[in-house]
Amino acid sequence: MRFTKMQGAGNDYIYVDCFRETLPADADQLSRLARQISDRHFGVGADGLILICPSERADARMRMFNADGSEAEMCGNGVRCVAKYVYDHGIARKDVLKIETGRGVLSLAVEAQNGSVRRARVDMGEPILEAAKIPVSVPGVGPSERIVDVAWREHIPLGEPGPWMKKWEASGVEKGMTCVSVGNPHVAIFCRDVAGLPLETVGPVFEVAPVFPRRINVHFVQVHTRGEATMRTWERGSGITLACGTGASAVCVAGVLAGRTDRRILAHLPGGDLELEWNEKDNHVYMTGPAVEVFSGDWTPQET
Repeated sequence: MRFTKMQGAGNDYIYVDCFRETLPADADQLSRLARQISDRHFGVGADGLILICPSERADARMRMFNADGSEAEMCGNGVRCVAKYVYDHGIARKDVLKIETGRGVLSLAVEAQNGSVRRARVDMGEPILEAAKIPVSVPGVGPSERIVDVAWREHIPLGEPGPWMKKWEASGVEKGMTCVSVGNPHVAIFCRDVAGLPLETVGPVFEVAPVFPRRINVHFVQVHTRGEATMRTWERGSGITLACGTGASAVCVAGVLAGRTDRRILAHLPGGDLELEWNEKDNHVYMTGPAVEVFSGDWTPQET
């Protein structure tokens, strides 16, 4: 199987061109392949596996699996890389590409230089804010209500105190959470100092908390100005990642809803910067960021 490794702001995935490669149709086999090839010690190493497939509705269809083998609806950094692959490898040479995802068909305006895409601007669509549709189930919050600065501590116990607690307290994590879906579920929690936060300890606790019936992508956010913020992410099914495009989009929306930021922000992530805008006219979120092809190779699936 021929594969290409790509990354957007350090969020790296293994991409397989299903226009040319034939993969198993069975979801369990694809899940197993995702786990094997994503392993950073025994595989190629990545945050997950993304398939670039033919589509009857768009220029290509994106199907993605997290590093743990679970299938996800969308990946903002991943879809930019799909657009780059589709353009650079001649599947469709257009300034605006249509990519089918679990979120629907998205439009991506690509910025090409010398025949190769460097960046892309993704129309992420309208954010989903109703609790039941995200989904989030918090006692006292109705299914059609929004989760904005809602207290999380009584619903998400962090467990027994340990050495990590001093770092947690020093980070100044706020008591409220704001939840948004941009095709996949996210929770944003603001804090005073995101750098020292013990994400490896608290991230997995938030991900599987009962109030999030389909698990959750967790983002801790430090606001610098109304137009600039730094965030760190624990991704559902992948753990700590260097960037999360859908997460940055959700953070942009959460910042506006919670009164922390303006509708346009520059988000600093460990792997690089993303530009976000929650447009007031059409209610869509737009994300702009890089897409980079790292290398290609051949993979022989491992027997288990």
